[in-house]
Amino acid sequence: MRPPDARDLLLSAPVLVAHASLTARRLGLNAPPRTPRIFDVLELFAFARPAQFAAPSAVGLAQSLNLPIPRTPEDQAATLQLAARTLLSELAAAPTPSREEALAVAETLARGGWPWGSAVIGALRSAPAGNQFRSSGLDIWQRLTEWEAEAPPGEPGSKPVAAGAAADRLRALLASAGHTEVREAQADYAAESAFVFQPRDREGEPNMMLAEAGTGVGKTLGYLAPASLWSEANGPAVWVSTYTRALQRQIERESRAIWPDEAVRAKKAVVRKGRENYLCLLNFQDQVNAANLGGADLVGLALTARWARASRDGDMTGGDFPAWLPTLFAVGATGAASAANLVDRRGECVHAGCAHYRSCFVEKAIRGSRRADIVIANHALVMSQAAFDGARAARGSKGDTETTQLRRIVFDEGHHLFDAADSAFSAALSGQEAAEMRRWIRGPEGRGRRGRGLEARLSDMLGDREEARRALDEAIRGASALPGEGWSGRIAPPNGEVGPVGPIEAFLVAVIEQLRARAAPSDVGMECAARPALDLVRETAREAAAALARVEAPLLALVRALEDVLDVDAEVLSGSERARIEGALRGLDRRARMQLPAWRSMLAAIDENGEDDPDFVDWFDANFMFGRVVDAACRRHWVDPTEPLTNAVLAPAHGVLVTSATLADPTLDDPFALAEMRTGAARLPERPKTLKLASPFDYAAHARCLVVTDVSRDDPRQIGAAMRELFLAAGGGGLGLFTAIRRLRAVHERIAAPLADKGLALYAQHVDPLEVGALVDIFRAEEDACLLGTDAIRDGVDVPGRSLRLLVFDRIPWPRPDILHKARRARFGNKSYDDAIARARIAQAFGRLIRRADDKGCFVMLDASSPTRLFSSLPHGVELQRVTLVEAIEQVGEFLTPPA
Repeated sequence: MRPPDARDLLLSAPVLVAHASLTARRLGLNAPPRTPRIFDVLELFAFARPAQFAAPSAVGLAQSLNLPIPRTPEDQAATLQLAARTLLSELAAAPTPSREEALAVAETLARGGWPWGSAVIGALRSAPAGNQFRSSGLDIWQRLTEWEAEAPPGEPGSKPVAAGAAADRLRALLASAGHTEVREAQADYAAESAFVFQPRDREGEPNMMLAEAGTGVGKTLGYLAPASLWSEANGPAVWVSTYTRALQRQIERESRAIWPDEAVRAKKAVVRKGRENYLCLLNFQDQVNAANLGGADLVGLALTARWARASRDGDMTGGDFPAWLPTLFAVGATGAASAANLVDRRGECVHAGCAHYRSCFVEKAIRGSRRADIVIANHALVMSQAAFDGARAARGSKGDTETTQLRRIVFDEGHHLFDAADSAFSAALSGQEAAEMRRWIRGPEGRGRRGRGLEARLSDMLGDREEARRALDEAIRGASALPGEGWSGRIAPPNGEVGPVGPIEAFLVAVIEQLRARAAPSDVGMECAARPALDLVRETAREAAAALARVEAPLLALVRALEDVLDVDAEVLSGSERARIEGALRGLDRRARMQLPAWRSMLAAIDENGEDDPDFVDWFDANFMFGRVVDAACRRHWVDPTEPLTNAVLAPAHGVLVTSATLADPTLDDPFALAEMRTGAARLPERPKTLKLASPFDYAAHARCLVVTDVSRDDPRQIGAAMRELFLAAGGGGLGLFTAIRRLRAVHERIAAPLADKGLALYAQHVDPLEVGALVDIFRAEEDACLLGTDAIRDGVDVPGRSLRLLVFDRIPWPRPDILHKARRARFGNKSYDDAIARARIAQAFGRLIRRADDKGCFVMLDASSPTRLFSSLPHGVELQRVTLVEAIEQVGEFLTPPA
């Protein structure tokens, strides 16, 4: 069908689609609103199979429903019809969690105009259904299981794990997973990793190990073997920390070898994230109430209700929530049933004061992690919680903490530890952050805004304590100096006539003035050093610091008042009252003792206008959108963030394993020297144990590495033409990585139509209306699809098999030479530091290409200036070839064409 005909159909006729918004985008149309004409099979899937996975495409639906895989557009259209019939048949036969509940939700959806409403109701009524539901079915908080309080598990023990026992456990795990052969490298990895599970000898000196295990060694089961032994012998828990959400779920899946029973595994291996990842039932109830008044997306909420009843843990970001669900149709941002609206992203949790406290997904995850054998967390959570809990403990603050069990830690994806620490231990005073602080204190101030301010959350806890109530009033008054509604339009209006309200907005206006005077704008913004500061910046910084102090002081008074309540009323406080006060203290502590002092410290340094602190980098930046400034910030980062990482995380631990497929640098005399520096190991009294195990794959036979010598990396037309022809030569299965979003979009615009004409679908980050994980899911499902993404996507791609057989870089992924990187380059080795980062990024990207022993793949660099030294970290057997584009196209076609 011609595109114009397809556009006419989508705009006027009843159609069956898989992802309406993506379909519209491919036809050059805007995302459609909900309409009775568009039947999206993905919505039917979300209703019939809640909390089950499906890549958001016809092929993805076919794979999830065990249908024949469609190869042509005509087959895909037929598959959508077959998928719809299959799902309706499943609903007629065995709806979950009950026919009555599914029917109540379906009738609510039908009243909301859901196109599938009548068909679903017909399927559900094909068998007798009771009439026990008197509600819309959206009040899921009434039917979720509650957590039960349990006695504390106590301190973990110190029984060692023997290397031989770890190897034996690995053999048992492999046997339970159906593997009869134990790889020697994997057995060595398990045995050597037992080192970090020995008792430590001295305080502040953990048993630390850096382990590089090439792709295919099997490091996940390799460290789960000794970790599970240690937990069984000593009590909870070993924390396994990753950088990406995808690996968190992968580790949980691999733990099936230890605990095959799903109910047992749910208790033994708990995935743990920050509370901003989980469905907040109170926010969901607010949205349901708004939907009943026409102010929110009823269809999206009803389908989210179906998911919540089936979800393993309520995780909306990277868990079993279908991330594509909120993107199917054009829905207003304030009314969308998405993580942005339904998680506790605003720090307003009232903890035990919430009516849904005992059903709360966050509380279940926290309590589950306290008793689990393996807690599968992420670097950001581990670091932020360790820093926060350590600061509270140093002050002698009482109350429970979430990470008191951080005795044994495995940092998988350990090559990201430096970047994760950089993010966790930095500070930023921006318009958005300051406005968020105001909203957290004062509550919603605009019409139609949801949320709860400090008064609503703390008033009943403070009782008749007059001093505490005065402090609360002072904090609320002081917060009026922070940016309020419309702040962005006042500090950087399109017409240039600024009108700041309050000292923080005035400071941001001055920051933008300095940026415009000293910075060169880029596509996304501009930045400049904070010092020497303009006189206007210094004056406004002083006034802003004073305004922040007027907020900080009463918040500290509130902290002391609540700590007094815990102390004085200890004998009469109920468990729920204590939990609620401790929850409030955590939020107050973060802002009054960490965030606000950090902001004032930055402003004081600017006001003094003295010498730069050698340990920190301070700078200003501004973000652009559609060519204009939308926010400005003052930022402070550690030059070496491993200093706070070591103090907060490593030194208090007893054993730490840092592992990755790319840790060592073979160009150095000591291959692990840079890894020791970037992981904090170099700051410990004793050097870490190191281990390097090569990949078992035959790279010489299964991989090719080509540098194209006759393509201009600065010409999008040449880059686009090269990628187009390479993707066609490979027959699809191509991943194009870019170091700039602008170039990605330019290439996508040039090659999408030519590839489509040859039957190859092209998906693109920052172009298609899907988050990265969903795009990778489609790419994985559709064997001959192609995907474009920024360099950052490389860590989210785990695509074994032919779906990823060609990887093309547009240019060398050098680190961006911003102010922060330049300071670190001067500290850590200048040119060699740049080389090490680029070399590691290339190695990490190459590692995405060959994931199994039978994979074949080509790695192509379209940057003729690529130095040979940057490819020295590639696996043994990979030969670098410099070729023309024509030669590269021929090699890719010959190497990747399947045998007849």
